[in-house]
Amino acid sequence: MKKLITLVVATALAGLFAINALAAEPAAADGQKTSPEATPSISAKPAASADVTVTTVTPPATPAKTIRLGYVDMVKAASDSAQGKAAFAEMKKKNDKYKGQIEAKQKQLEKLKATIEAKIATMPPPQREAKAKEFQKKVGDFQKYVQNAEKDMRTREEELSDKLFKAIEKAAAEYGKANGYAAVVVKKELLYMGADVDAKDLTADLVKAVDAAEGEKPVEKVKSKK
Repeated sequence: MKKLITLVVATALAGLFAINALAAEPAAADGQKTSPEATPSISAKPAASADVTVTTVTPPATPAKTIRLGYVDMVKAASDSAQGKAAFAEMKKKNDKYKGQIEAKQKQLEKLKATIEAKIATMPPPQREAKAKEFQKKVGDFQKYVQNAEKDMRTREEELSDKLFKAIEKAAAEYGKANGYAAVVVKKELLYMGADVDAKDLTADLVKAVDAAEGEKPVEKVKSKK
């Protein structure tokens, strides 16, 4: 549009210059003045050649680029991977051990309590007080043992979970870069995907990668030839 306006203005200026040139012409050779009626009429209409048609060219739309996104089901990865299975087995063994010890200590306390209650009526006050303090101390020790067992379980669980998460994170980074993924996320955080996103569940692939990296990949036994 700006180019068209410039051309129209230039044509108008050219017409103005033509009028000035005619006004500066000398009188006719016969000495007679040129009458106003004899003055050639100048049309302000621009020449046909000045008509310009401007066509706006719209560039073709750039197609949207497809984004490759991978996601991982961490619960399934933990239950299916060799490292996750080993961690689960270790925690179960530790839990069963503590459970057995706690139950045994609890039975001892119950038995001691029953013994004290059966004899407390015949005990003199100083002995009753001593037995009560003894029992309370054993109860306190039992509670402390349970708390330490829970702390030990929680600490070890966090260590194993952190180790597994880092292994999956490393495998995800290597797999994503090698296969052209823009990002690899945890499945539970995936709430929406646009039409230009190509999402894929990478759980099984990453489990294999983690097992291979940890040396937990099962080895097939080769039968000896007879």
